[in-house]
Amino acid sequence: MATTSQSTALEIALTYHRAWTSGDVDSAMAHVADDVVCHAPGNEIRGKAAYQNFLNGFAPRLTGLTDIAAFGDEDHVVLFYCPHTAATSTAPAAEHMTIRDGLIVTNDLVFDRPSFGPPSGR
Repeated sequence: MATTSQSTALEIALTYHRAWTSGDVDSAMAHVADDVVCHAPGNEIRGKAAYQNFLNGFAPRLTGLTDIAAFGDEDHVVLFYCPHTAATSTAPAAEHMTIRDGLIVTNDLVFDRPSFGPPSGR
């Protein structure tokens, strides 16, 4: 994966990303603020418990991951990757995170929801 020079924010985001995408959502949540806000397609998720439920709903469906790029400065990180599920391994996803006091406080998550649904049977 292409990365910029390692900032603390980037290290935090990558540690979080590697944890939840390997199925360890509990460890990932150690890097998330209690009052986190996540903007996901069609949904605004507020609070750590709701965000953990959101991740727990998707993480078990992952069968693999292709990381493409990660960029960060002192407060912001962008990750670009392709999560693999039974439905797709080529649909990209991106996250823009804001990190404050060592925790993720916002996550703007972009992905194509239909690509991750059940195969259409065509």
